[in-house]
Formats: sequence, structure tokens, C-alpha cells
Amino acid sequence: MTEVSGVMLRAFDPAHDFPAVAGLIADVNANAGVEWFPSVGELTVEWSRARSFDPLRDVTLAEADGRLVGAVRVSWRERENAVVHRVDVWVHPDRTRQGLGRRLLEWGEARARASAADGSGGPTHLPHAFGSMTDEANATAVAFAAKAGYRPIRYHYEMRRDLAEPIPDVPVPDGLIVRPVVSADYRAVWLADEEAFRDHWDAAVVNEDDYTRFFAHPEIDPSIWQVAWDGDEIAGLVINGIFREENARIGLDIGWLDSVATRRPWRRRGVAGALIARSLAVLKERGMTVAALGVDTENPSGALGLYERFGFKPVRTWVFLRKPFEEARGDA
Repeated sequence: MTEVSGVMLRAFDPAHDFPAVAGLIADVNANAGVEWFPSVGELTVEWSRARSFDPLRDVTLAEADGRLVGAVRVSWRERENAVVHRVDVWVHPDRTRQGLGRRLLEWGEARARASAADGSGGPTHLPHAFGSMTDEANATAVAFAAKAGYRPIRYHYEMRRDLAEPIPDVPVPDGLIVRPVVSADYRAVWLADEEAFRDHWDAAVVNEDDYTRFFAHPEIDPSIWQVAWDGDEIAGLVINGIFREENARIGLDIGWLDSVATRRPWRRRGVAGALIARSLAVLKERGMTVAALGVDTENPSGALGLYERFGFKPVRTWVFLRKPFEEARGDA
């Protein structure tokens, strides 16, 4: 294991450490030009205990002179024909190039291996792999991952659209209605979204923990969701989100089309386009100046072309990385 002078690793304490970890992530992302600044409330929900993640077991922190300088988090998901153990490493900008990132990655990979070995890290009959993601423009992170044996397997765009540009009026297809989402709809919306994404690349097997976390997010706002119904069946949906704390940090009013989904029987009928147009309108009504979304660059449904027709343009490319367990036993 890599040793780093003056740094102590310790377990994460959910009762006290969330503010410092949120601050660390914000410092790392600001330095890297990544516009994700989780609030303490958001992080508390995302890092709550679940079948695939235990903050007491799957996080370790690095301190130097009583200050948090690094962290690593490991979680696993069953995806298609493999279990992927995501390893996220954060190193404060003033402690980079000192071996700390490598030390934290080693801890994370060892923790993932241990969970796979004892059965707490997902189905044992499937192959296991390490996974991560980074901004393709972050040359330091890309080089770090490559040196550790992580290889690119897929790319996603982050796309944005200026809401000052005209928003097309796209009618909802005949026979469908869009009505406000109420709490009694939550389960149906969740299940429809999950079903629609099953045939997408690297779809995760979701569970009740995911449902609980999703609806516990402190800034969730179903009043801006757009859901098209065909009688009692959901045909398609756009789950929109506005994250005002993050927007304040960025200095930009961004509204997110977090999930755009059409169930198979209703595809190729203009459902997604109608709901996207309605989403752009409602985000603008709520004071947003920019709309954003993410898309798999190889999405087989034609989503990328659809978003481009609505004026979205790529602003960032995210690269998804993998390293099979069986290739990870030597020095990284």
C-alpha cells in the first residue's frame, strides 16, 4: 500500500462529517471546473445506508493537521451482466501529486474486493469490475485513471440550451393527457422511468433503497415534472429538477431535464418531444435561463438527435471507465 507522509486515514462519521465532505467535494470540483456542488442535505440523502452502500464501511477520509484533505467512497450496482463497484476519489487541490489519490484508490479497491468476497458486494455469480467516471477534459484525472488501469468504455454528453431562444409549441399526441403529478402517482412514475431505461446501456437493477433516496432528495419538485398519461398508463415522462443551492454556487440559473423517458408502446409518436417542449416552458416560467440534460453519445433511440433539434448543444463529455477485478491484482 502507498504511504503518504503526514496523512491519517480514518472512518467516516455520519453524525459530524457531512459538512466537511461537502466542502471537500466543492473545492475539488471547483478546481476541476466541474459544476456539481452537493449540499449537506443532498449528500446526507445520497450517502444514507443502503444494500449497496454503508457509509460506516464504504467511506474513508484522509486528514492532515486536523483538516480533511481527501476522501474515497465505494458503492456497487448490479448492471446488465456484471456487478460494478464505483470508486470515487477526492483529493484537495493543495494535496495532489503527493500519492494521496493512489492511496485512497487502493483503499477503495481493497474495500470493493472484500465486499465481493464476503457476499455483501452484490451477486457472486456475476463478474465484478471497478468503475468510475470523469470529465474527459480533466487531463489529470484521465491520466490518473489510465495509470491505475481504468479504460474508457462509454461517453456521455452534458448538453445545454439557452432558454432565451424560442421554445417550440409541440402538442401532446392525441389520446394522451398531461396532468399535475400528485403523491399517489410517485410509484407509477418511478416504475415507468425504470422500465423505460431497462434497455439502455448499462442499466442498473434498481431497488427500494433507490426509490426511498430519490423521493427524499431535499430539492425534489414533482410540480415541474411532465408526465403523459394514456388512461391509467404512463406513456412518457420528463423528471425535471432545479437545484438552487448549486445554482447559487455556479452563478447560473440551470434547470435540469434529469430523466426523459418514453415507454416502448408509445415510442415514435412524438411523446418525448411534446414533454421536452413543456419542460423547457415550465423551467423558464420558474426563472431558469438555461436547460441542461445528459445523454449517452451512442443512445440507440435517437435521443441525441432529438435534443439537438430542440437546441441543446454539448458542453462537456463524461467518460465512463472500467477495470475488471481479474486485471487489477498487480500494481496500479
